[in-house]
Amino acid sequence: MLWTANQFIRKFSTATVYYQNKLKLALIGQSLFGQEVYSQLRKEGHKVVGVFTVPDKDGKADPLAVAAEKDGTPVFKFPRWRVKGKPIPDVVDAYKSVGAELNVLPFCSQFIPMNVIDHPKHGSIIYHPSILPAHRGASAINWTLIHGDKKAGFSIFWADDGLDTGPILLQRECPVEPNDTVDTLYNRFLFPEGIKGMVEAVNLIADGKAPRVPQSEEGASYEGIQKKDNCKVSFNQPAEAIHNWIRGHDKVPGAWTVIDGQVVTLYGSSLLSGSVPTGQPLDIEGASKPGLITSNGLVLFGTDGKALVVRNLQFEDGKMISAAKYFSAGESVSVELTEEEKKTAQQIRAIWKGILSNVPEVEESTDFFKSGAASMDVVRLVEEIKQKCDGLQLQNEDVYMATKFEDFIQMIVRKLRGEDKEEELIVDHVIKNINNMTLKMPHQCFINGRFEDAENGKTYDTVNPTDGSVICKVSYASVGDVDKAVAAAKDAFEAGPWGKMNARDRGRLLYKLADLMEEHQEELATIEAIDSGAVYTLALKTHVGMSVQTFRYFAGWCDKIQGTTIPINQARPNHNLTFTKKEPLGVCAIVIPWNYPLMMLAWKSAACLAAGNTLVLKPAQVTPLTALKFAELTVKAGIPKGVINIIPGSGGLVGQRMSDHPDIRKLGFTGSTPIGKHIMKSCALSNLKKVSLELGGKSPLIIFQDCDLDKAVRMGMGSVFFNKGENCIAAGRLFVEESIHDEFLRRVLEEVKKMKIGDPLDRSTDHGPQNHRAHMEKLLEYCEIGKKEGATLVYGGQQVQRPGYFMEPTVFTDVEDHMYLAKEESFGPIMVISKFKDGDVDGVLKRANDTEFGLASGVFTRDINKAMYVSERLEAGTVFINTYNKTDVASPFGGFKQSGFGKDLGEEALHEYLRTKAVTVEY
Repeated sequence: MLWTANQFIRKFSTATVYYQNKLKLALIGQSLFGQEVYSQLRKEGHKVVGVFTVPDKDGKADPLAVAAEKDGTPVFKFPRWRVKGKPIPDVVDAYKSVGAELNVLPFCSQFIPMNVIDHPKHGSIIYHPSILPAHRGASAINWTLIHGDKKAGFSIFWADDGLDTGPILLQRECPVEPNDTVDTLYNRFLFPEGIKGMVEAVNLIADGKAPRVPQSEEGASYEGIQKKDNCKVSFNQPAEAIHNWIRGHDKVPGAWTVIDGQVVTLYGSSLLSGSVPTGQPLDIEGASKPGLITSNGLVLFGTDGKALVVRNLQFEDGKMISAAKYFSAGESVSVELTEEEKKTAQQIRAIWKGILSNVPEVEESTDFFKSGAASMDVVRLVEEIKQKCDGLQLQNEDVYMATKFEDFIQMIVRKLRGEDKEEELIVDHVIKNINNMTLKMPHQCFINGRFEDAENGKTYDTVNPTDGSVICKVSYASVGDVDKAVAAAKDAFEAGPWGKMNARDRGRLLYKLADLMEEHQEELATIEAIDSGAVYTLALKTHVGMSVQTFRYFAGWCDKIQGTTIPINQARPNHNLTFTKKEPLGVCAIVIPWNYPLMMLAWKSAACLAAGNTLVLKPAQVTPLTALKFAELTVKAGIPKGVINIIPGSGGLVGQRMSDHPDIRKLGFTGSTPIGKHIMKSCALSNLKKVSLELGGKSPLIIFQDCDLDKAVRMGMGSVFFNKGENCIAAGRLFVEESIHDEFLRRVLEEVKKMKIGDPLDRSTDHGPQNHRAHMEKLLEYCEIGKKEGATLVYGGQQVQRPGYFMEPTVFTDVEDHMYLAKEESFGPIMVISKFKDGDVDGVLKRANDTEFGLASGVFTRDINKAMYVSERLEAGTVFINTYNKTDVASPFGGFKQSGFGKDLGEEALHEYLRTKAVTVEY
């Protein structure tokens, strides 16, 4: 019975359905999840008559309360609903006063009395993050993992007087991946699908179609909240059970064991596939076999002989380290010198002595620079050694990498033996003959200077949106791959040549990389066209062209990053000097979107690298190919291994691990606002990473009657239809002054009808396919909502009848402020036009700013005073006057409000990847 109902609801929810009836709702709960459910229910047209949430904590309101208060919805913050098991009359009366027809409990930590639960006409519905009747009670997601369930999911049920025992209204499920954590399950499925499920449940109730399927007691279970004392790991069980116990307790409260007499909490478990790596044994209390500290982490063994790897360890004082670093790093293994090599070492010692004349004797521990050597001495040292060791390839940089004599000799010997040579890059190219050229496309993860399959061997298809065909299979990275990439980036920053490189040499490498990108621009543009649907000519000029410009711009900044000197009060009779230094942060993570795959990579990574950081980058899952081709070019440019790592895969797995990783110090993200909020939360909870976010937009473009109308039409078209509308700063809403509205619309329609829709590789094509199928379907739904709400569709609104994901350029007018089209971003080729009264400058400004987004904006007028007045009052990070889409590598780019914070491009972008250190000297 329950399965049948679920199947019905699944089928019911996959079609585009518009519910007719609306309800008065009371939302009882808290959290970001509650906030999103609240917002989506309001968008559906339901009236939230009251929000009942928890009191402010440390002066900060719960996200649900913040959203409701902003909307003017009545908000009640009760610390409790009952005292000694009995309802508090004043609280219940306050609740009843709002007149709700249905209680919606998306996430609620309080006990709600039954006379509140049963009061509304339709009762109450509750979200629970398990497939009931399994895992009733708190910590359901944790127990799903602890028990090793193969499926996870959520239930929305009718509240009764039991504990999670009410009839089922709706359920959804998803597979549990072997290395899923609470966070990955929540972010991949339980959060986004749970919001949709709650909205669908309310709509079903409103239309009288909501089932009530009694819960079976077969398979029912109840588990309570775990306490730290109960979370000790038992090693007397198979490896998978140990893994499930650790990942089920990950974050809170944390599974623990005893090592060297102290409690150590284990985080980031994954099952070990393949052979056990070599490592240093580590005795663990209660384990029949010692663990192993390896380069991947702490390997633990189950009773079945299988193993798992733990990435991070936390000690009782709160300090967390990478498990691979448990033992302090020992001295590097020295090579034993032959007799001939010993003679060479003595000759080099004499060269050192000749340069360091002030040193009585050059010993093994003698440091070249601490002994007084300068830059000219480096040149002399290199040239003298080249004379003595004929054919030795020695660079100035090698001296800076090995400043102690014993390290320098080891380096020279390894060079003479040829042990220092980098492995030749091996690329398993996917080769295709397209666009009158042969494309050679990498398709594997790029980690530590090598292309390799994902740790778990998984792949996925990347699709050509022009016809829906599969281009190739791409590695689907795992958490283990992210950890390897971060370890490589950390080592490259701390111990590799990149971290010690002269800033000017770093710039030289970035210039070389830009040159290689330009050399391969046709290939990159073609890959961008087939993988993202970008029109080839646009990809050549913008996607690739601006990427090349970006790397050249930031290459020039490498040796111009400066601190300042600061006058301070002197500590008499002494003198003081205070100065600041700008330092790189370390390992940075970058997560980029699918609309400009290569350009977004360049905007973020060029500044990151110029500042001296190393990076791990996740391209969008649907557009990974130009990022992987870029990785190949970085090797040709001579970028040291580990500096750049490219990890294709899902945001819920790869992106989440980046957000959580303790060794990442900064995360830059471009994407949707809800995901940006999750990333910010994860970065805060993990290690307070620095974050920059470029998020959603609904950019207003105001067109006054005194504008150059021909230019306004041309630029207005570009503001919407540029790059198929898949443009962060696209004009999401055009405000046209009433007296020119009809003429503006007439001219726009003339131009739209001339647009050629077709193959993006055809040089005459104006408008290519949308990036992927799901996005095109979302755009079609967007248009349907617009028509249903009463906006006038004057052109387009349909899928083009041809293979691939082509959407007609679309124009809506008569869009009123309350409509969905006026508030929500389409991210597609949909022009949304609203009129405003002649001369009503302040009125249209108020309407333009009535959005939570603030990425970009624009104004067209010949009146410069009016233009400046409007630009000063538009709440957006970028304002265009009598132009649009005019970005430049030297101009900072970023938004206000819920469009994010932080800047790409320009000098300001560098500061996103630097930290300031103040130094005070007394003399």
